[in-house]
Amino acid sequence: LQMLPPKMKRRLKALKKLQLQCTHIEAKFYEEVHKLECNFNKFYSELYAKREQIVNGKYEPTDEECDFRDGTTEELSKDVTDRWSPSEKKLDPNAPGIPNFWLNIFKNVAILNDMVQAHDEPIIKHLQDIKVKFLEKDPMGFILEFHFSENPFFTNKVLTKEYFMKCVPDEHDPFGFEGPEIYKCKGCSINWKNGKDITVKIIKKKQKHKSKGAVRTVTKVVKNDSFFNFFSPPVVNEGCENDLDEDTQDVLTSDFEIGHYIRERIVPNAVLYYT
Repeated sequence: LQMLPPKMKRRLKALKKLQLQCTHIEAKFYEEVHKLECNFNKFYSELYAKREQIVNGKYEPTDEECDFRDGTTEELSKDVTDRWSPSEKKLDPNAPGIPNFWLNIFKNVAILNDMVQAHDEPIIKHLQDIKVKFLEKDPMGFILEFHFSENPFFTNKVLTKEYFMKCVPDEHDPFGFEGPEIYKCKGCSINWKNGKDITVKIIKKKQKHKSKGAVRTVTKVVKNDSFFNFFSPPVVNEGCENDLDEDTQDVLTSDFEIGHYIRERIVPNAVLYYT
């Protein structure tokens, strides 16, 4: 560019300014798309409510509602059933609804399966529904609601994960704008019942006194791998988004991807991930 004549450089600056205006129009476009999503969500919600009733045995579909055949649902794929436990392969034919619907979806989706530990599964079996609530503006975003039946693990009926999005071109890199992006998330407190918190574990270590030689047992509470750590993301103070260490940034990047995936793919297409 340094070799270009001054008049050509001047024209290129004009083109860049036009491009910047296009970027701001694009941002407005995505804002309108988000409003459209918010408006149409009520129509989807009616269908998702029917899905929740069928899954949890609250409603038995009619013959007409079951009149669907596309050649793919007659038999679950071997890849899917291989992931099921022996008890799941011997489901009671008279069981209401579809037992372990969401647990099996989690197992079938790699990004979620990696998060689910064996000790998570008895809890996720109580998951009845996942809902998406949209935040329209200031800032735009969405809330994931995980609805649970009464269980012996925690008292919450609903666990939430809130994601905040920005749809403004970065003043330092406006041409890098690719649409709304998640920049922050917020979890919720889980009211674990006594002795049921699987997000921590107790480690016992023996320590020897340096001078006396006496040995004592010390207990320490440490973080335990669990899907339910999803509801306790790293806390980022306002304005410090660009000052995070690499590990925290990696955790948040992964978290944002998972939240977006649940919103965009899992909730709208749940039955397709079950089969």
